[in-house]
Amino acid sequence: MYDTLKIVGIKFRLPGELYSYEPITIGNINATYKVTYTQDSGKMKSYLFQRVNTHVFKNPVEIMENIDRVTSYIREKYPDQTTLHFHHTDDGLNYYIYDEDSFWRVINYVDSVTFNASDDLGVVESSGYAFGQFQTQLSGFDGSVLHETIPDFHNTKKRLDTLFSHIEKDEFGRVSEVAKEIEYIASVREKAAELSVRFSDGEIPKRVTHNDTKCNNVLFDRHTKKPIVVIDLDTIMPGMSMYDFADAVRFIANTAVEDEPDTSRIFFDTGKFRAFAKGFISATHGSLEPVELNNLVKATFSITIELASRFLDDYITGDKYFKCTYPKHNLVRTRCQLELARDIELKWQELEWIIKDVVEKI
Repeated sequence: MYDTLKIVGIKFRLPGELYSYEPITIGNINATYKVTYTQDSGKMKSYLFQRVNTHVFKNPVEIMENIDRVTSYIREKYPDQTTLHFHHTDDGLNYYIYDEDSFWRVINYVDSVTFNASDDLGVVESSGYAFGQFQTQLSGFDGSVLHETIPDFHNTKKRLDTLFSHIEKDEFGRVSEVAKEIEYIASVREKAAELSVRFSDGEIPKRVTHNDTKCNNVLFDRHTKKPIVVIDLDTIMPGMSMYDFADAVRFIANTAVEDEPDTSRIFFDTGKFRAFAKGFISATHGSLEPVELNNLVKATFSITIELASRFLDDYITGDKYFKCTYPKHNLVRTRCQLELARDIELKWQELEWIIKDVVEKI
C-alpha cells in the first residue's frame, strides 16, 4: 500500500516526503487513509487519501465533477470559511485512476471530531446549523450543471411504486410474513409520496442538496464542539431542501439505533427535533420559501416511510442491496422505521407547533 500511496501523492503534486499512513475505519464504502508528509520546513502535514468504491459509485467521474464545481463555488464565495479542499493533478483533475479498479482522490486533513449520535442538544443544534449553512452557501449555485449521479434517489413515489410492484411478484415468497408492514405503508402511501409528486410538478424549489445528512457527516471542533465543515459530498445532487432536513432529523431524533429489534424503545425525540430545527432554520433564514418551511414535518414523515420502503423492498427481493449481518436484518430495519413514522404521526401537531415557534423566534 505504501508504494501505491506514494504514486498517488506524486500524481496530486503533494510537497515533501511520505512519512506514514494509517487506515481510517469510519465509513463502510470507500477505503480511506490518513497520510502524513514531512515538509521541507520539518513540519508534518496530513491528507486523506480515498480509494472510491466504483462498485457502489458507478459514475465516479461525474461525482468528482459535481464535487469540484460545488467546493470551488463555496471557496470562491466564502473565502473565510473552511471548505473541503480536493487536490488536483497536472491535468487539472480532482481524481486519479491508478489502474482499472483504483480510483483515487486526495483531500486536506481537518483535525476534528465527529459524532455518530449525540444527546447533547448543543451538538444537535450545531448539526442542523451546519447542514442549513451548506444549503445557504449553495443557494445561488446553478444546480442544473450538476450530474444526477443517482437518478430518483429521493423520489418517494417511485420508491413506493417499486415496492408495491415487487410485492405483487413476491419472487422470494416473503410477502405473507410482512402483511402488517405492507398494510401500514399502503395506508400512508399517498401522504408519503405527496411532496415528491409536487417536486416533480415544479411546486417545490429545486435546490442543491447533500442527500446524506447524517450527524457524522459534519466535522466539529474538538474543543468548542462547533461545526467546521460538512463532508461526504458523493451524493450531492439537485433535490428538495426539506429532505436534507428530514433525513438528518429522522436519524438524530430517533431514540434507538436504526436496527433496534425492540420497537418499544423507538420514539421520535421532540427535544432533539426542536434543537436541530433551530440550527437549520437559523442558518437558512431568508433563503427557504414558505412551501419548504411549511412542509418540514411532512418531509420528515415522508423520508422515514421512504427508507422503510427501501428496507422492506430489499427484504422481499432477497436482501441484495443493504448489507445484512443476520437473517431478517432488513425486516428489523423496516419495523424500526415504521415505528418511528407512527410516532411522528402521533406527534405531528406538536412538531408543526415547534417549527412555527422556532421560525417566529428567529
